[in-house]
Amino acid sequence: MNFLSTLPFFTQFSLFLVISLVSSFIIFHVGKYLFLHFGLLDNPAPYGHKRKPVPFGIGSVLYLNFLFLSAFLYPILSDINQSRLFIILVLWWIVTLVSFVDDLDTIYKFDRVSKSDIKKTAEELGNMRRSTPFFVPAKVRLMMQIGVGAIIGITSIKIGYISNIFGWVLYLDQYYVILGSFQIYLIPLIFTIIWYVVVFNSVNWSDGVPGLTSGLSFVTLLVMTVLTIKLYLIDPSSPSQGNSVFVLFCLAIFIPSVLIGWLYNIRPQVLLGESGTMFTAFMIATLAIIAGGKIATVATVLGVYLIDAFYVILMRLYNKKNPLAGDRIHHLHYRLLNMGLSENFVRYFVYSLAFLFGMAAIFLDKVGKVILFFVLIIIVVFITKILSLKK
Repeated sequence: MNFLSTLPFFTQFSLFLVISLVSSFIIFHVGKYLFLHFGLLDNPAPYGHKRKPVPFGIGSVLYLNFLFLSAFLYPILSDINQSRLFIILVLWWIVTLVSFVDDLDTIYKFDRVSKSDIKKTAEELGNMRRSTPFFVPAKVRLMMQIGVGAIIGITSIKIGYISNIFGWVLYLDQYYVILGSFQIYLIPLIFTIIWYVVVFNSVNWSDGVPGLTSGLSFVTLLVMTVLTIKLYLIDPSSPSQGNSVFVLFCLAIFIPSVLIGWLYNIRPQVLLGESGTMFTAFMIATLAIIAGGKIATVATVLGVYLIDAFYVILMRLYNKKNPLAGDRIHHLHYRLLNMGLSENFVRYFVYSLAFLFGMAAIFLDKVGKVILFFVLIIIVVFITKILSLKK
């Protein structure tokens, strides 16, 4: 432990990055073997996929990698960052557990599916589901997301201020109530809960093409790394340095896991499942807050699916459908696939948008970010019409 403390920061960062790459690879392959051994596989037939079943929900094992390396990271952190790491580990465990139970429901929910069933709609397939003890209602998942945001909001990890295009900052932590030993800031609490619910569902709804969510998450984390290194180099203040160091350490541990998951998910040899999607969303939402409240930049990277989520909800309400019910029509990836475009095109189109807009957001001023976001809205909402005219 003393040896790590004596090393320069970027040497520590590089060391954790390399070790995490190796340990992620080992843990991932052990998990893949165990999932195959115990038959924790998806059922591709109901969705029209002509491939063999693959391990499903394997994203849950990636928590073990973060937990393992946290044992080495914890002693070299400051007191406040040790507290943050503990909170992250506990909440991440809860998110992973609930999500993995939901993955088990997906694994066991279908009876044998005949060839005539393959073309059934998502609603018809849902009616075919057999009863399992693992079903997690949507309301329970939503309450978990709200609970995670609430716990984060009453700790030192919260959205304390919002900057705007006019250059001044709106501080949110002026009003609070005392509850026992906690001083709860009401407005930051509300904003933090909303942020987590939006990120959880936006990332989750992008999970319609193999490798799309994991690749989008990988791009998001890379942009966050560039942003945090920039903050570390230009802001010498103690709070900023402490935040940047913590975020970069977490990214060094986390990025290799997401990279390996993406490489095996894109084929797909495995499916990360709800547990992989939700733990990634949780880390993105949390690190964005700790990294100096860089919500706008992360929102720009995830803007493709933040905008898509609101578009889908509005379209479902317009068509008098349940806004939380699944469909294979309105999401951006389904709209592009239904035009006859390939899965590869959809994946790399989304990756490119996220990377280009994310990197631009890092180096643009506040007005530029707002303009950028409106351009992104136009692309996401009208891309199918634009491509239809071109076609």
